[in-house]
Amino acid sequence: MTSTPTQQLSDAGVSIWLDDLSRGRLDSGTLQKLIDEKNVVGVTTNPSIFQAAITSGTDYDDLIAGKAAEGANVEDTIFDITTTDVADACNLFAPVAAATKGIDGRVSIEVDPRLAWDTKGTITEAQKLFKRVGKDNVLIKIPATLEGLEAITATLATGISVNVTLIFSLDRYRAVINAFQAGLEQAKENGHDLATIHSVASFFVSRVDSEIDKRLDALGTDEAKALKGKAGVANARLAYQVYEELFSTERWGVLAEAGALPQRPLWASTGVKDPAYPDTLYVTGLVAPGVVNTMPEKTLDATFDHGAVTGDTITRGYDDANATLNELDALGISYTEVVAQLETEGLDKFVASWKELLSDVESALSNARKAS
Repeated sequence: MTSTPTQQLSDAGVSIWLDDLSRGRLDSGTLQKLIDEKNVVGVTTNPSIFQAAITSGTDYDDLIAGKAAEGANVEDTIFDITTTDVADACNLFAPVAAATKGIDGRVSIEVDPRLAWDTKGTITEAQKLFKRVGKDNVLIKIPATLEGLEAITATLATGISVNVTLIFSLDRYRAVINAFQAGLEQAKENGHDLATIHSVASFFVSRVDSEIDKRLDALGTDEAKALKGKAGVANARLAYQVYEELFSTERWGVLAEAGALPQRPLWASTGVKDPAYPDTLYVTGLVAPGVVNTMPEKTLDATFDHGAVTGDTITRGYDDANATLNELDALGISYTEVVAQLETEGLDKFVASWKELLSDVESALSNARKAS
């Protein structure tokens, strides 16, 4: 009897979360079907996902019309729509959360991306989102900007579970783990039960290849071409090495003794951007126990290399990963420059999506008022 590829991932210790959410998925039952048939045990959202969901199709027309009749403004309308979708998804995943003691069955919602450089604003928004969703299995997403690090610590210190997002560099990942552990230390001082506080660190994968492959193509040498499609996996594998290192320290041991659970690495942006690459490039290359992989539905339906799924491909690839980054450096491709650019572009993309969403919903509200 052979199991499905997604079941094999689950058996290998990988938690599969869907990188998408919409009212249509909730109402049609397609999300429940992915839970039942594809081993999906969580969901992530971001500003771009909500922008696409709310502005395409007619799923939200009645909701927006209702908000227009109430006299709601655009900010309140979007806040209500997004938090309602997330709360309903949390209800859907409640049995998974109960079965895994809160480790899985998680649904993430991100703070307003325009607050990414505003520590105090992020802290306030995180608390507001947590209160409005009102579900224990929600994760509040906070970008891993320098300003976000303090907000991550402060939010965890109040007992709120956090998904740290938009991590590209190994140095920043170390800072994120430090912020997480500091947050738990403060939460402990504040009297919170550490076993109830959960966190993941979303380390982005495919965008690293997109940018570095562009630079390799510009070089055009055989040596450069041989490195295409390797940087993303290499970077993530070295992140897992950092995870193993920083969650085996004396500092972490004290927190674990008090009931704390480690902040799991989450592989984000795992849909391939280059059609020349297999859909599962950022799945089978990053198998390890205790990780989360957020996938688009296309990847869930892909054909997996079953042998790759069952092995611990991360820890066996540390030497190759280091060699890949060293070879890129030798070609003059600056790792530091690439990851800094990707953070800026990632934030800019989310802000642009949010502004577009505000504009589209404002227009929809206006049209609804005129029609009433």
